[in-house]
Amino acid sequence: MALASQALLDAQLDLWQNTFAYVKSMGLKSAIDLRIAETIQHHGGGATLSQIATRAMVPPAKIPCLSRLMRVLTATGVFNAQQAPPGISSCEQLLYTLTPMSRLLVGSRNQVPITTLILQSTVVSSLFELGGWLRRELPEPCMFQLRNDHTFWELANTDPAFNALFNNGMNSDTELIMDIVVNEFGEVFHGADSLIDVAGGHGGAAHAIGKAFPHLKCSVLELGHVVADAPNYTNVQYIAGNMFETVPPASMIFLKWVLHDWGDEECVKILKNCKEAIPPRDEGGKVVIIDIVIGAGQSDKKRREMQAVFDLYMMFINGIERDENQWKKIFFEAGFHDYKITPVLGVRSIIEVYP
Repeated sequence: MALASQALLDAQLDLWQNTFAYVKSMGLKSAIDLRIAETIQHHGGGATLSQIATRAMVPPAKIPCLSRLMRVLTATGVFNAQQAPPGISSCEQLLYTLTPMSRLLVGSRNQVPITTLILQSTVVSSLFELGGWLRRELPEPCMFQLRNDHTFWELANTDPAFNALFNNGMNSDTELIMDIVVNEFGEVFHGADSLIDVAGGHGGAAHAIGKAFPHLKCSVLELGHVVADAPNYTNVQYIAGNMFETVPPASMIFLKWVLHDWGDEECVKILKNCKEAIPPRDEGGKVVIIDIVIGAGQSDKKRREMQAVFDLYMMFINGIERDENQWKKIFFEAGFHDYKITPVLGVRSIIEVYP
C-alpha cells in the first residue's frame, strides 16, 4: 500500500478513536448498570459469560449481545479475558477477570458513585451545547443550564435524588483520594488544631483527617440542605452556611475539588473569606487545596490529556482547571503571599496557600 494511502487510513483511525470515544463511556456505564464487576468478584475473581448474564438478568436471546459488550470492555482494559480452565462448560471459552481499573468498581475504594454521576444523562447531554455556548457573548448561561433550564447547583438544591447522586459521587472520590493524602502526605496537616472543610459535602474528607489526626477538630461548612442529610455517626461538626458570605475561624481551611467549579471572581471571594478565617502564617494559618494544576506533575501523554479533557469538561458548569500562573493570580488577588504545589495525586495536586 502507498504511504499516502496508509497515512490517510491512519488519520481516519485517529478520527474514529475520538468520534467513538463515547461508546467506551457507555460500555462502562452498562458494566456498572449490570454490576459486572460485582459478579466477577462474587465468583472468586473470575466469571463466565453465562454467570454474568444470569446475575445481570440478561435473557438468553441477548447473551450474544452481552458477549459483544464484554469484547469492548476487555479491549478497553476494563476487564481481562482468559481461556476458561478445565471443568468449565465447553461452550464457555472465556473467563472474565478484574483489572486494576475495574477493581475500582468494587470494594472499599468503590468509584461507582462518581463514575455514575459523571455519566449521568443530564450531565453528559449538557456538553451537546458546547459549540452553541461558545458562540454566545458573556455573561451567558452555562451549558448545563442551556440544556436543563436550571444550573447544576439549583438542581442539586431542589431535587433530592440528584443531590444524593452528587454527594455520593463526591464522597466516593474523597474516600479514595483522602486515604492516600492522610497516609502518605499527612505532614500537610501538622501544626493545625482545627480545620474547616469548606463545601465538604457529607464530611468524607473531614472524617478521614480527623480519624488520622485525633487532636484536630474538624468541621464541615455546607449549605443547609446538605447539612440536613449529613451523617450523625462521626465526630465531625456540620455548620450550615455559605462560603461566599463567611467561613468560620480555624487554623486551617481545606478545599477539595471546590474552586474548579467557579470562575476567578467567585474564587477570589471564597479565598478572601478563607484568609479572614485563619491566623497569620507564623501562627500556623494556611489553606490546603486539592485540585488540578495544569502542567504540574509527570508529563506523560495520559496525564496531560486527562488534565486538558477535565478542563473542557468543567466548562459545562462554567468551571475551570487552572495552570500555576492562573492559580497564582487568584491567590495574590485574594491577599495571600505564598503557595506550594505538590503534584502527587495523579492529575491533581496538593496546594498549600499561606497568608
